[in-house]
Amino acid sequence: MSHLLSVRDLSVSFGRGAAAVAAVRGVSFDLDRGQTLALVGESGSGKSVTALSILQLLPYPRAHHPAGSILFDGRQLMAADERTLRSVRGDRIAMVFQEPMTSLNPLHAIGHQIGEVLEVHRGLRGEPLRARVVELLHLVGLPEAESRLSALPHELSGGQRQRVMIAMALANEPDILIADEPTTALDVTIQAQILVLLKDLQKRFGMALLLITHDLGIVRKMADSVCVMQNGEVVEQGAVAPLFAQPRHPYTQRLLAAEPKGRPNAVAAEAPEIIACHDLKVWFPLKRGVIPRVVGHIKAVDGVTLSVRQGQTVGVVGESGSGKTTLGLALLRLTDSLGPVVFLGRPLQDLDARTLRPLRREMQMVFQDPYGSLSPRLSVGQIVGEGLEVHHLGGSAEERRTLIAQALTEVGLDPATQDRYPHEFSGGQRQRISIARALVLKPKFIVLDEPTSALDVSVQAQIVDLLRDLQVRHRLAFLFISHDLRVVKALADHLLVMKDGKVVESGPADEVFNRPQSAYTRALMAAAFDLVAE
Repeated sequence: MSHLLSVRDLSVSFGRGAAAVAAVRGVSFDLDRGQTLALVGESGSGKSVTALSILQLLPYPRAHHPAGSILFDGRQLMAADERTLRSVRGDRIAMVFQEPMTSLNPLHAIGHQIGEVLEVHRGLRGEPLRARVVELLHLVGLPEAESRLSALPHELSGGQRQRVMIAMALANEPDILIADEPTTALDVTIQAQILVLLKDLQKRFGMALLLITHDLGIVRKMADSVCVMQNGEVVEQGAVAPLFAQPRHPYTQRLLAAEPKGRPNAVAAEAPEIIACHDLKVWFPLKRGVIPRVVGHIKAVDGVTLSVRQGQTVGVVGESGSGKTTLGLALLRLTDSLGPVVFLGRPLQDLDARTLRPLRREMQMVFQDPYGSLSPRLSVGQIVGEGLEVHHLGGSAEERRTLIAQALTEVGLDPATQDRYPHEFSGGQRQRISIARALVLKPKFIVLDEPTSALDVSVQAQIVDLLRDLQVRHRLAFLFISHDLRVVKALADHLLVMKDGKVVESGPADEVFNRPQSAYTRALMAAAFDLVAE
């Protein structure tokens, strides 16, 4: 029986001659109609390069195929001419890319971008084109589709943008849909909606689905078969259930064992309070008119009360826009707020910048994107040591270099790397640098804003273990902000659930996880943990 897609001995190299780097080596798999095949592995394993090779979208001549065959419905795509490829791309085989904001043209309305696919491949124009675009937006569950046709990508939420990308991919009812990390940047509830949508549309159109992900929970829920990739090679493949039950390759075993585990650190009964706020508000004014006047407020944080004790991790969860990050910034006095904030027994609200500066070394923040928050122009030593200079710590340059080396060692990095630059490190290593930058000042309180969301599952587990270890050694207080409830469960002793700026539920983490009272909390838990249900 012939397969819809048959990839044989695929190899991809970047560069040529002695400088060539083999990104993919000898990859083979088959995909049939109605089947879901998952390509899994950590960043750099070759998943996306393999998918881009199917549509011949790699940057030629820098990337080339030393060997291999890609047979689609009996047609050879490897080295096919541009006319053949154009007839396949976006029509017979479509792709949903990882980051919809960078994949959509920021200057064109979404209706135009979806319509373009139909114009090129189906020749639709005018009212039939508009009607089909509206039908597609309804199909993918975008609310008020007719009124959204003229919307620009930045006017939509992350989940809505991903739905637009799926509508574009499905416009011509393709035989194969390639979905490259389609839920990585989305909240757990939106993740669940997108996965249900993909399943439903796959059944409706009889599509084959090639799913690229590093989230094994999604694979377990969505895929029929799986290829595990490491360093450009398929190290194990087979049906999902038996492979997950009895993985043979050591790398697969490590991946399956790598999800964040363990229990939050115990908090001493007599542990002192490090930071607290009462009825905290962050309202941003909305202004209208020729002479702008305030007509309302965006209530980003609306009446939040919390306390974090020494050695404790308080988790803050909720969807994007719920106010999690704004709450963290307000506690650190990095944005204006109303309501008392008390740090180490001292009220912060009325302190000016000069008075507040000595306290800033005691309160630090680790940001979500470890690459975006590190200056590419500074070496690692300069990044970690910047705070030492600002607060006049460490004395001489040599003494500061010793303190930087100690901080890097504590987070598991070689101190000899402090003269290298951020781009020379992996995502997990960059996040360790961010933690070292916070740790070098020996703070009492750290706000961790989605510190694991951009990382592979195995690296997530390493960072969780690192944070738990550092917390015990230095008796640190953490405010841990995340939408990944599995990571929060491994770290947080106390939990706040936020929605629309308000706390809808709070309490000991075990109670909230096991016996959620709010309907919204129950929906979050179902979305997060149903992903790993059999």
